[in-house]
Amino acid sequence: MGNVERSVITSLSNPLVKQARALRQRKARTAMGLFLVEGIHHVGEVVAAGWEVDTLLYAPDLLTSDFAAALLEQANNKGIHCQPVSAQVMDSLAGKEHPQGILALVRQRDRTLADLSLDQFRRGVAVVSPQDPGNVGTILRTIDAIGADGLIILDGGVDLYHPSCVRASMGTLFWKPVVRTSFDAFLTWSRSKGYHLLGSSTHASLDYRNFDPGNSPWILLLGSEQKGLSMGQIEACDQTVSLPMHGRASSLNLAVAAGILLYALGEKD
Repeated sequence: MGNVERSVITSLSNPLVKQARALRQRKARTAMGLFLVEGIHHVGEVVAAGWEVDTLLYAPDLLTSDFAAALLEQANNKGIHCQPVSAQVMDSLAGKEHPQGILALVRQRDRTLADLSLDQFRRGVAVVSPQDPGNVGTILRTIDAIGADGLIILDGGVDLYHPSCVRASMGTLFWKPVVRTSFDAFLTWSRSKGYHLLGSSTHASLDYRNFDPGNSPWILLLGSEQKGLSMGQIEACDQTVSLPMHGRASSLNLAVAAGILLYALGEKD
C-alpha cells in the first residue's frame, strides 16, 4: 500500500486526538484495549515486532529525519493508518517536553501462562504486585539485556501499559512475553513445569553470589517495592538469597535489585 495523503489535524478537540489523550489514563486504556507508544525508537520497535497498531499520529513539522520517513513508509506499507497532526496537537499529546513528533495507538495483548512453553521460557522473572511502572519497564529491559525470556506479574499491581512502563522498557515490552496472573496459579504452573523458584529476601542466609541454578529452568521471584515477599511466598521458593546491605539504607530499589540478581544468574548459566 502506498502513501495516503490525509489532511493535517489541527484541532485539539478532534475525536481521534481526544481518544489519544484519554489513553494517558488507566481507565481509558482498559476500556478501549489500547495504549500509547511515543517516540521514534519505541514506535519503530512496536511496528517491527508486528503488534496491531490502530493509528499512528505524526507531526510533519517535527518528524524530519530519514529514519522517521522510512518508518512512516514501512507503516504505510503494512496498512497502518498514519494520520498527520500539527505540532501543537502533538505537543498536547506528548508525555514529556520536546516531543519527537510521533506516537502510536496500539492494541494491547493479553497473554496467559499457557502461552509460555519450556522451550521458549527457561529463565524469567515474576514480581508480586509491583507498584512503580518505571520499575517494571526497567526489569523488562534488564531481562532482555541478560538474554532471559520474559516477565510474569502476580496479583495485580501496576498497569503494564502505563506510559512510564512502556518508555522504561525501551521496546522490550514488544519482544518479550509478559503474563499477568495470580500467585496461586503461577505456583501451580511453575511446579508442573519443573522451574526452580529463587526468591529474594533480606532475611535469607544465602548470599546471591553463592547461588548456582545449574541446568534447571529458573524464575526469579521478587516482592513488591513496599512489602517484599510474604512468609508464605518465601516458603514456596526452592531457595532464597539476600543482597548484602552495608550502609544505612535497609533495601535497594526493586529494579536495581532485579538487575544485580539477573546479571549474577546470567553469568552462571
